[in-house]
Amino acid sequence: MCGIVGGIAQRNVVPILMEGLKRLEYRGYDSAGLAVVSNGAICRKRQLGKVKGLEELLNADPVSGLIGIAHTRWATHGKPSTANAHPHVSRNRVAVVHNGIIENHEQLRDVQVQLGYEFTSETDTEVIVHAIDHALEFSRNFVGAVKHAVKKLEGAYALGIVCSDYPDTLIACRKGSPLVIGIGIGEYFVASDVTALLPVTRRFIFLEDGDLAVIKIDELLIYDAHDNLVDRPVKESHLAADAVDKGEYRHYMLKEIYEQPFAISQTLEGRFINGRLQESSFGHNASAVFDRIKSVMILACGTSYHAGLVARYWFERLARIPCQIEVASEFRYRNPVLDPDTLIVTISQSGETADTLAALQEAKRLGAKHSLTICNAPESSLVRESDLVLMTRAGPEIGVASTKAFTTQLTTLLLLLIAIGRRFQLSEELERKITSELFGLPGKVEKTLQLNDEIQELAEQFAEKEHALFLGRGTHYPIAMEGALKLKEISYIHAEAYPAGELKHGPLALIDGDMPVIAVAPNNSLLEKLKSNLQEVSARGGQLIVFKDESLTSANEGNVQYLKIPKVENEIAPIVFTVPLQLLAYHVAVLKGTDVDQPRNLAKSVTVE
Repeated sequence: MCGIVGGIAQRNVVPILMEGLKRLEYRGYDSAGLAVVSNGAICRKRQLGKVKGLEELLNADPVSGLIGIAHTRWATHGKPSTANAHPHVSRNRVAVVHNGIIENHEQLRDVQVQLGYEFTSETDTEVIVHAIDHALEFSRNFVGAVKHAVKKLEGAYALGIVCSDYPDTLIACRKGSPLVIGIGIGEYFVASDVTALLPVTRRFIFLEDGDLAVIKIDELLIYDAHDNLVDRPVKESHLAADAVDKGEYRHYMLKEIYEQPFAISQTLEGRFINGRLQESSFGHNASAVFDRIKSVMILACGTSYHAGLVARYWFERLARIPCQIEVASEFRYRNPVLDPDTLIVTISQSGETADTLAALQEAKRLGAKHSLTICNAPESSLVRESDLVLMTRAGPEIGVASTKAFTTQLTTLLLLLIAIGRRFQLSEELERKITSELFGLPGKVEKTLQLNDEIQELAEQFAEKEHALFLGRGTHYPIAMEGALKLKEISYIHAEAYPAGELKHGPLALIDGDMPVIAVAPNNSLLEKLKSNLQEVSARGGQLIVFKDESLTSANEGNVQYLKIPKVENEIAPIVFTVPLQLLAYHVAVLKGTDVDQPRNLAKSVTVE
């Protein structure tokens, strides 16, 4: 979603703010802006569109300052426009950047209008800056004014705040939205993501919910939600400053597709001793927790939800573990019934997905005693909220359409299957088989990537299409769902997925020569059923594209094309078969000329409900 950068230094912070904004572009945004305190006044620049537009504005009319805040906005309240872009300013003395949503903004706005404040935007954020300015009238203290103002806010926020009356102070606070402090040498920075600050520091403090930080050149004070002064640990980031560069690749998404063999290897690294999974990988008390659980419930959104759907098949079919999977945004409002001995598993690339975090908190409220998160961000909110953690180690994923995060999530879910399955009906023989398949998985993915040129040629058939249908059965139905999601996300082609057996219950009405149908056909027990379903499509003149295991003997004929996937065992087949679907979506999007890494209307990290 939106991105925040701020800083206070003994040098001009504008170049640092701009570099930070560029590094946050992957999150998705529609406008950008910054504000610095200079010569006792707030200087603000905002621009609709890309950060490059803001950069051109600054080149034409430069500003500089030793303290400032900057922002990339993803519209929630109010359309994309310069007037709605952050930072927002009140009476030329307070400026604020904000991630999140203020739920009571309408009530606050009504009061502030009565107080004489003039609103220049449609955003919920503007009530924050006016509330701080008004509090300054009677508190005469910047920190006290901010503390007073944020008590009035209902909802989620991460804030960066500066005031022209206090040019030596930057204030940062968070509730429900992530915010980090970067520690430099004689300087401090704030950001919504560590990647924004890697060029200037590797040392970070991750603010906790309710924290308010008062930042000066020579002092950092952090108050917790109860207004107590607290110390937060300093963490060292091992990410390289160039970890978010595209390198030789045209797009981040393609780079991340090709990084999957290494990412999977990293996910497996150090988690086995003598070929046996170590349960301590999940946390020091993981074995005791796993001994107590009776079932699993997975909570996730989007691509992570598809990973959970695959896991449900694995848990129930391979180990006979009762498993439910819920869309996190629905779970929290469904008033579900939970067994206290259910393991709540949350899955999120960023660890900051607002709906997933709220679902976990709701599960705890309902009495769930055990929680585990599968995540790619070690200091994220979900990690801190969960009892047990398994990191995916995918590395930074910049493209909005998730690729390596998805395949590493599936890999970690197989590790979880092994760990819990030992207590149910996963035999030692099957455990050894899955372990062996996992060790060979990076090589299988590497081999599948060699199909790139063939898939690029295949993509030309989609250039003028407006709709597509994806089919799968069993564990490959969620893979079909993920393939459809990838295509619609970045090519804007309307794509849907169905269990192949459901064709005759409605979707067959859509089949004609203009509707490409993409099927995932591994060599498993459902293959013959799938073949019958595909015949239903072929007989009606549908254009069929079948991704099949290379061990199956089939040749292209008429309206049916086959693309051979390296022979792979059933347990890891969903991970391997997702790779060609990623490549297909990528090449179709390139042909259609869309913004592959930053598709319209979407954001990488969905930190609002």
